[in-house]
This record gives sequence, C-alpha cells and structure tokens, in this order.
Amino acid sequence: MPAVTYLEAARRALAEEMRRDPDIWAVGEDLGRGGVFGQYRGLIEEFGPERIIDAPISENCILGSSVGAAMLGARPVVEMRFADFALCAIDELVNQAAKARYMFGGQTRVPLVVREPVGLWKSAAAQHSQSLEAWYVHIPGLVVVMPATPADNAGLLKAAIRCDDPVVYMEHKDLWGLEGEVPEEIAPIPLGTARLARAGRDLTIVTWSAMVHGAMEAAETLAGDGIEAEILDLRTLWPWDRETVFESVRRTRRVLIVQEAVRVGGFGAEIAASLAEELHGELVAPIRRLGAPRIPVPYSPPLEKQVRVSAGRIAETARSLLRA
Repeated sequence: MPAVTYLEAARRALAEEMRRDPDIWAVGEDLGRGGVFGQYRGLIEEFGPERIIDAPISENCILGSSVGAAMLGARPVVEMRFADFALCAIDELVNQAAKARYMFGGQTRVPLVVREPVGLWKSAAAQHSQSLEAWYVHIPGLVVVMPATPADNAGLLKAAIRCDDPVVYMEHKDLWGLEGEVPEEIAPIPLGTARLARAGRDLTIVTWSAMVHGAMEAAETLAGDGIEAEILDLRTLWPWDRETVFESVRRTRRVLIVQEAVRVGGFGAEIAASLAEELHGELVAPIRRLGAPRIPVPYSPPLEKQVRVSAGRIAETARSLLRA
C-alpha cells in the first residue's frame, strides 16, 4: 500500500464518493481554490462549481441551507474550515439537523457531514485551536467521528458520507501532513468500532485523534521499562465502542484515558464514569484521565507547549498507575 497523507487520503475518499453518487456535493468557503488546507485541491476541475461550491462567509447560511438540502435527499459535505467557526452555525446543527429525524417521526433524515478541523496547531491561539468533541457527543442525534490515521481518515469519511444521520467529522489540523499506508481500494470503516493500535498486558490507554500518536510514543518509552501498554483508538466518539474498551480494561485492570481537549467535562469523563459504574471491583488502580487545563489556548509557543498533553506526561501517568 502506498504512503498517503492524512489530507490526501480524505480528498481521495471524497472524490470516490462523489463519483459514486451524484447527490454528494461539498460546500464551504474557499473550496474552489482547494480549501484552506488543500483538502479539496483539484476537485472543482473534476466536478465543477455545481458540486464543489464556494460559499460566502456565513457559516449559519452554509450549514442551514445544507440541512434543508439533506432533508430533501441530497448528501452534502459541509466544510467549516475550523471547528471554532462552526459555532456560528450551532443552532442549525444542534437544533435542526440533530433533531429533524426525531421531530418528524422518521419521515425525513439528514444525511449530512460537517467537517470541523480541530486541535492545537502552530500557535493558532485561543479561537483556532479548540477540541469541542464533548459538546457534540452530548447532543442526541449526532454522530461524532475523530480519525487519527490516513487510512482511517479515508475509510471513516466514506462511512460518514453514507450515514443517514448528521455526522460531525473532526479532523486534527496537526495531522494533515501525516503519512501512512492507505489501501488502493478504500472501503468504509464501520462507525462505532475502535482500533487496537497496540497490544499490551499492563494497562489500557484509551484515546482518539492526535493523542493516539502521543500515546504510541509513550508506549515505546514504557516498553523500555518493561511496561506493555495497550492502546485503543476510539475513532468514533458517538457511538463509542464500549465492548472493546471494556474487554481490554477487564484484562489489564488499569486504564488511562487521554484527550487533547480540556479535561473538565471532556468525553474522557464519560468513559471513566462508565468504567467506574461497571468495573469498579475489577480494577487494581484508580481510573486516570489526562487532558488540557481549563484555560484558553495561548498563542505563545512556550505557553502552548504547557497546554499540550505530551508523550512524556502520558508515560509518567502510566508509570504512576503501575505503582498504584
């Protein structure tokens, strides 16, 4: 399998889906010139401006019109450029797209993909660096996906496009250039299935998105100390793969949950609570969580570094679990 970047993998997947189904189209700001990060480069030449649609700078207009189109049978892919900008269209997503199927008694669906680039990225500062996945997991009716690898960014995007419910699809900006093997024939990856990124016996690290790579680096360090960490990449936060997580934690009896988002109220707390409710008597150490402090993301590179959940912090927290 050839090495492909995270960005190019998703671009290929979108192009293949658009060739397969003429009801799929993409809309957002600057798509005609390839998108802010190049995710749509070359697509307007193949599909034309009727399917790669440049929109004015109005996120609520972009998403609101797409929700209406989806209810009438189209399958739009909506580019929000940054997850932070999607907040301008929160009503259209949370109060309209997420609820339409329920409120109309199943007479309509909203097969919509909202791409929201997330995460810390090159001093992007407080308004361009947020990871807000927990907000969307809280909303009934939304599917939430956060791919960590090029292969997953291709397969999960295909699955998201084919899903009949609205999907919040959160790609990490710091992974755009990450290279990895991607099959020539990209198959959809079922939503709600975690990926075993590394097998281990001593503790389970549950994580997603860019933190998968920090956890893998930490696991290499821990292996030098004779500690074998099992790493689960959730891939989909809603639905999340409870069965795989519970099976792993039952076996290792220790768990560390790692997220880049602010620790307070993050999705890691939901996983921790679920494990505590059902596996408390089987664990040999307290459940631990790592996440960012509850502060705006600084612009200053040294301060931003303090906010990041590093591989070193992951490794040290894992060691403390083993000591417990």
